[in-house]
Amino acid sequence: MAIPGRGCFVAIHNLKQGREADYEKWHTHEHMIERVAIPGFVRGLRYRSLTDAPRVCTIYHVESLATLTSPAYLERLNDPTPWTSQSVPLSEGMQKTFCTVASTYGHGIGGYLCVAQFAPRTGEDDRLKGWLSRDVLPKLAGQAGLCGTHLLIGDQAASETKNKEKELRSEPDAIADWIILVEGYERSAVEGALLTLSGPQGLAAHGADKGLVTGLYSLDFALEEREAEAIWEKPSGNS
Repeated sequence: MAIPGRGCFVAIHNLKQGREADYEKWHTHEHMIERVAIPGFVRGLRYRSLTDAPRVCTIYHVESLATLTSPAYLERLNDPTPWTSQSVPLSEGMQKTFCTVASTYGHGIGGYLCVAQFAPRTGEDDRLKGWLSRDVLPKLAGQAGLCGTHLLIGDQAASETKNKEKELRSEPDAIADWIILVEGYERSAVEGALLTLSGPQGLAAHGADKGLVTGLYSLDFALEEREAEAIWEKPSGNS
């Protein structure tokens, strides 16, 4: 799919062993509803790892990067529900990045997702971004088995915004530099796109630094703005 806004939130993390079902119940039946009902949020998606990558990848599409530092969002972060206060500590090794959408191609929502994290070499930002946005991602999005490709640029300052919810985690959140998302309806095609990006004529040959980190995921749950707004009710007892 083409991402519907100009901002994107990507969270990647593990879960405490034996507590996976507790986390997923909270995330499905309260947390994502709460988030997607916030003004400026458009869609939420949660994915499950198919490899040895961190178990969970959660993505929120938002109208702009400013949505992720807006008063409405910060109000929720600073007033976690009781269920949230119990559930946030179930995450381990949290990487949470607020991003600007640099380019996005495709349509629909794919059942498989490849996440590739990397950084440009010094002075190579424009060359790498141009190669990806002009030559690679549009072509991949139209290939058989695929349906969407997106380049996200992490924003360090926005991602570091302090709030009470962060204080519930035992360690600071990590932040990614650049992220590529590739969606598809065939697992083999998504894995093939990853080989294109990581191969000898891929990212490193066009300005990316070493240290590519990847993960392959399948879609668990998705929620749209209109439905979330219709069903969200703030739990009683919170200020």
